[in-house]
Amino acid sequence: MLLMIKMMKPFYTLQEGNDLKLVFAYQYFSVVKGTEVYQFIPVESNEIRINLKTKQIENLTDIFVFQRGTRIFRIPLFQLLQISDLIDHLKSITTFYIQEAKTLAEAESFNEEIFHLEIQNLQRLIDKALSDGDREMFMLLTDKLKAEEAAH
Repeated sequence: MLLMIKMMKPFYTLQEGNDLKLVFAYQYFSVVKGTEVYQFIPVESNEIRINLKTKQIENLTDIFVFQRGTRIFRIPLFQLLQISDLIDHLKSITTFYIQEAKTLAEAESFNEEIFHLEIQNLQRLIDKALSDGDREMFMLLTDKLKAEEAAH
């Protein structure tokens, strides 16, 4: 049995840190099985959870249910991924979120490097104040170092 995704539009998306939830509702997700179109019905699972950092789907065992008239079929998400073009549709939906997560991670890494450079600079200034015998500057700089480390 080969399936093709006819339509796949999340009802809404929710991003929490590196986790992205794609939530589906009636008429927003359909598949073609043979020549017949089956509509998604949120009887069991209604979401796909993706870790944006690893780009992995986290709820592969969840069951998705599709209906055409009185006929219903249930399929685990991992199987739907194997026998359909679902991954292509997911890529088009998640590209923006994955890029945003990557940009955020790069910014956090950059900020962390800046913090370490600032700490190293303060330590050098403390050493200079010690070698110059400048007690007032030494006290000022050590207080600033403590505050920086506490704030981080």
